[in-house]
Amino acid sequence: MVSQLCNICPRNCNVDRSTKTGFCSMLSEIKVAKAYLHEWEEPCISGSRGSGTVFFTGCNLRCVFCQNYKISQENFGISVSPEKLSDIFMSLEKAGAHNINLVTPTIFIPKIKEAIIMARNNGLSIPIVYNSNAYENVESLKTLEGLIDIYLPDLKYYSDEVAVKYSNAPHYFEYATKAILEMYRQVGNPVFDNDGIMKKGIIVRHLILPGKLDETKKILKWIKDNLSNEVYVSLMGQYIPYYNANKYQELNRRISNKEYEEVIEYFFEIGLENGFVQDDESASESFIPDFDLEGIL
Repeated sequence: MVSQLCNICPRNCNVDRSTKTGFCSMLSEIKVAKAYLHEWEEPCISGSRGSGTVFFTGCNLRCVFCQNYKISQENFGISVSPEKLSDIFMSLEKAGAHNINLVTPTIFIPKIKEAIIMARNNGLSIPIVYNSNAYENVESLKTLEGLIDIYLPDLKYYSDEVAVKYSNAPHYFEYATKAILEMYRQVGNPVFDNDGIMKKGIIVRHLILPGKLDETKKILKWIKDNLSNEVYVSLMGQYIPYYNANKYQELNRRISNKEYEEVIEYFFEIGLENGFVQDDESASESFIPDFDLEGIL
């Protein structure tokens, strides 16, 4: 068998993940930590029945404030085959999920693709959501064309200095914006059903960090200048000093109401039209999933 050297993401580790891990600390086998009906995504994703959310283990970023660090950095989870993952998708649809929501799927793209195709062949009919940090290689995203209905990328940072400091992600903005343009090319402007549930499209998420409003404004301006006004933006005010954030004085607080209001004002000031905002209660540990292998075993 010819080995496949992994260059799925911008890390371009060029290692054979059948025997060796790359930056993401994962072998090529899919590893998952939870699969359940998630009620706290954007309203058009979670709807009334929940989003069929699958949390994958491992990550190609090293965010110092990661709320999901137990799976992204500590690698909690168990290995599953593409066949098992396909069965999980089918079970979530049977449970009433509005969609299948793949959280941090990038590092497992080839085998997730297999699972999606199997599930579709077995009758899966709900949309597939690709929920990622956007630190992607466009070439990898192109292999998913026609399989993903909704892209839900973060756009975390504008400046390289900040991206490297907080996520060890060189050239983050360059890679992420190219990835988001490719995502938009694939799925286009949003399409909703009669109940307001998204069937196709892209929602760009941005987590507002304390004291980094210039970053946020530059990101919103890029979205305004490069994507259709029909595209939705999710302005997340849920930041709390989690994981290793307390080691960075500037990150060791929540964002203020004044900061959040300034961002919302700027959003409309530059002519953006469609978006989601969060209330103060979203900045709570109670919204962080309990990674307990639910829906996997």
